[in-house]
Amino acid sequence: MTTATVTASFSPKRSSNGHRFEQPEETTSSLGGAMLPKFLSDLSQDLVEVTLELNDDNDEIVLCSVAPAADDVSAADGILPRSMSATSRRIRRTFGWLRSASSRTTESNSEPVEFALSAREARRLKAKLQRTRSSARRALDGLRFISRTTVGANGAEEQWKQVEARFESLADDGLLARPDFGECIGMVDSEEFAVGIFDALARRRGQNITKITKEELREFWLQISDSSFDARLQIFFDMADSNEDGRITRGGVQELIMLSASANKLSKLKEQAEEYASLIMEELDPENLGYIELWQLEALLLQRDVYINYSRPLSTASVAWSQNLSSFMPRNLFRRLSRSLQCFMLENWQRGWIILLWVIAMASLFAWKFDQYRKNRAAFQVMRYCLPVAKGAAETLKLNMALILLPVCRNTLTWLRSTRARSFIPFDDNINFHKIIAFAIAVGIIVHAGNHLTCDFPRLVNSSPEKFAPLSSDFHGTKPTYKFLLTGAEGVTGILMVILIAISFTLAARRFRRNMVRLPAPFNKLTGFNAFWYSHHLLGLVYVLLLIHGSCLYLAHKWYEKTTWMYISVPLLLYIAERSVRTCRSQHYSVKILKVSVLPGNVISLIMSKPPGFKYKSGQYIFLQCPTISPFEWHPFSITSAPGDDHLSVHIRTVGDWTQELKRVIAEGDDSTSVDHQARLVHIGNLDQRGQPRLFVDGPYGAPAQEYRNYDVLLLVGLGIGATPFISILRDLLNSTKTAEEQMDSNTETSRSEDSQNSFTSSSLTPGDKKKSQRTTNAHFYWVTREPGSFEWFKGVMDEGQIELHNYLTSVYEEGDARSTLITMVQALNHAKHGVDILSGTRVRTHFARPNWKEVFTKIASKHPYSTVGVFYCGMPMLAKELKVLSHELSHKTSTRFEFHKEYF
Repeated sequence: MTTATVTASFSPKRSSNGHRFEQPEETTSSLGGAMLPKFLSDLSQDLVEVTLELNDDNDEIVLCSVAPAADDVSAADGILPRSMSATSRRIRRTFGWLRSASSRTTESNSEPVEFALSAREARRLKAKLQRTRSSARRALDGLRFISRTTVGANGAEEQWKQVEARFESLADDGLLARPDFGECIGMVDSEEFAVGIFDALARRRGQNITKITKEELREFWLQISDSSFDARLQIFFDMADSNEDGRITRGGVQELIMLSASANKLSKLKEQAEEYASLIMEELDPENLGYIELWQLEALLLQRDVYINYSRPLSTASVAWSQNLSSFMPRNLFRRLSRSLQCFMLENWQRGWIILLWVIAMASLFAWKFDQYRKNRAAFQVMRYCLPVAKGAAETLKLNMALILLPVCRNTLTWLRSTRARSFIPFDDNINFHKIIAFAIAVGIIVHAGNHLTCDFPRLVNSSPEKFAPLSSDFHGTKPTYKFLLTGAEGVTGILMVILIAISFTLAARRFRRNMVRLPAPFNKLTGFNAFWYSHHLLGLVYVLLLIHGSCLYLAHKWYEKTTWMYISVPLLLYIAERSVRTCRSQHYSVKILKVSVLPGNVISLIMSKPPGFKYKSGQYIFLQCPTISPFEWHPFSITSAPGDDHLSVHIRTVGDWTQELKRVIAEGDDSTSVDHQARLVHIGNLDQRGQPRLFVDGPYGAPAQEYRNYDVLLLVGLGIGATPFISILRDLLNSTKTAEEQMDSNTETSRSEDSQNSFTSSSLTPGDKKKSQRTTNAHFYWVTREPGSFEWFKGVMDEGQIELHNYLTSVYEEGDARSTLITMVQALNHAKHGVDILSGTRVRTHFARPNWKEVFTKIASKHPYSTVGVFYCGMPMLAKELKVLSHELSHKTSTRFEFHKEYF
């Protein structure tokens, strides 16, 4: 018996190409699959000491131990030392998988299967060693068949009680049917996957059953809820090992992929399951034996993080952790509070001074009018403080009825955005300010009308003749009745205004405007955008009534005492002028539809001709009108084309009445247009009046994102169709980059044709050119969506690969869930090999679940210290709150300043 110690090192070499790797010839065929040599770089120069016992009589080898090599042992480039002992050479002669590739090529190929098995055995040993590493231990958390257990000692037992309760409701005669197994264990939307688990567990019992008892369900539950990775892995393996021979063929892998795709509703992946099964077999079965074993599947899953890291898109730059985030947090409580207050003031000072000025104006007007009527002895003696309070509220109503028009004068605001006024006026909050004023109007109406109806009118009607005598001249010598006060010009106009404003404000509420309130017919017409749009135009009649109401006052007779017209005349004329300009411009901006794209997710893309003289900035939006549908309705849509493009494009999601009607009208205009789930292009060409509908464009109008060039770095966050405001920005940045590169190439070519001195002059940019070239090019775009088909909307932008793009698909189960594990691996393998994402079809790799926004902000702060980051968001309000809080928190903790902006329409 002879004992031998063999020390080996593996050091694969990476080529300069991002997707091609090389490895020494000796290790390529024996230690890796088609892709595995790429991912062994973390083992570079890791020496392993293997102790074997060799029986001289029958050449039997026994593995004694595996341990890290001693420090004095060395190897180069994965090749065993030349000064090997005679025993080591004998071991190599005995085991073909320890020989070099060059020696094997000279031998006979009479036993190819044995050779392949030896190579696979070498990889199995390698995988066993790999699992002992600390990184592998951390990777064992995964393959959950049920949701994360409830926090606490009794979490698993509580979950079983829920399963037991569902069993009682689903079971028939004490037996749970196979199709109901998924719903019973909590996999409501993964029936096929759950049935696969059911069959795998049934095969373990040697049964082919379709129903189980509660006791059998309990046994199944204990197995799938086992916290051991090995136990979960075995179940996952058994789902594909239908003949229970310990091997999975390509068909079994394909079945697993199809089950996972079905559970995550990825129809495209399901259609390509055979292709991706071949990809996995190519990786795990390089010897082409036609099957894989449990340890190979385990090795694939344990290498998940390494594969994913190598499959990162080329557009994603590495993060430089240059900031120590903890160092920016003052330890002193007073300093922390001071820093928080400073950041709060820095973020909100624009809003603060506008609101403060507005409140001071209302308070001053209220006090002035209150004091004026309090000094009117005759009226004050009869109606006491009811009258001054009502008149003070009326004065604030006049102011607010004038101010509420200004935030919706879109042309004026768009022009002001390009002036210095943007540095001290928060134009992004125009709709919020509009809503705040509306709330103040509602309060003013309650105070004004409430005091009139319940306080001063009753006091006036019930006053004694002596007290009323000084006021008799104001009422033509006759004491009024309560009915007279209500049916007079002032009373009727006041009541009508209250009714119209109540209708308009109610239908403008979010629940009514978003069609979230379900009313029976015919009242269902009172919800939705149309109801909001038409009811809001009733306010035009309110202003007419307000002018009449303000000119028919009982206690004021001189023209300068009737101040209503003074408040509202200028804003009303400005608004009328705005609407007139919009009407005339929209008739001039009649566009022709050049191309229609019917996209997945109920989205249509319209590419239209650009009207003459139509200029806009990236991030702005337009209003569209289709007279065929309605000659009055205008709807806002973000522009998705870049300013330099020769066309105008928008992406419209058909979720409302108007958008659905637009889709129908366009489809009727061309018989070849059909709505399905595949992205198609319908070329329309020259349109006639009987074909495609005419569209009118109104705009462009200013939006927060149009100021993106004022920031060093951009963080763009879009949810679903909320990505549209930022696509134009990305296209503009890409066009700017290409223009700069072309200019650089042009300057270089010019410099070559001149002498050295002239060359230096011509190749150097002038100060003006240099200033122009210094534009925002560092952008991080995060797109979160539930529908995988959404990624087809903007494939052209994502394929450019010059900006950090991050796609997140929330419909796929979270990381670690058994239903998404294999999809993650297929995605990483395909991206590492071909550089293409399996879901988006672009170079941008799709992440699953939702982003960790705190981690995102932290990385950006670390990568861009002492920079100003513009955070632009378009989507649901809930995430807006989280992003705003993180912007404030990271601005206060780091040297990076985050400024949050939300898109409003």
